[in-house]
Amino acid sequence: MGTPCRYVQMDDTNLAYLCDPAMREAARARGDDPNELPRRYASFINKVVAHKPEGMTLAMHLCRGNFKSTFAASGDYEPVAEALLSEMNIDAYFLEYDDDRSGDFRPLRFLKKGKTVVLGLVTTKVGQMESKDDLKRRIDEATKHAPLEQLALSPQCGFSSTVHGNNIAVEDQRNKLRLVIETAQEVWG
Repeated sequence: MGTPCRYVQMDDTNLAYLCDPAMREAARARGDDPNELPRRYASFINKVVAHKPEGMTLAMHLCRGNFKSTFAASGDYEPVAEALLSEMNIDAYFLEYDDDRSGDFRPLRFLKKGKTVVLGLVTTKVGQMESKDDLKRRIDEATKHAPLEQLALSPQCGFSSTVHGNNIAVEDQRNKLRLVIETAQEVWG
């Protein structure tokens, strides 16, 4: 018998796209209720999670699109926050917070004890480096809504979601990963 799987991360676009006002309107136009859909998704995910083996960490990344350094959705997490962070039985949530299109950290107030939000503060779309001081300031802002021990840091998405990649050099990718590691070590020890 092989080693059991200890970590599974799902990528979700449904909830991420329901943060975008235009996509919420598109849901209404096709006859769906964008205020009810997050709860329906949470219920569906919970049915799957109920079969999760003991000792497995289950995470979800809310992806807003990552094709050739572009994105598909914008909007604050508020419309989905309660269903996502309070109702869904996931261990960790990777949330994109690399620019203004993601809104503020107030939705983190719904985070249940024992769960983790990984703050995607470092963009994977362009090579321009974030400053460590700015990252620490943003982490501090997030702690006004969720405890530091329930937060973590990462890039906002992968450096290449498709074969086409993003408009960012490999060396810039390395530097950004190094920045994430150094910042996390300084913030969390």
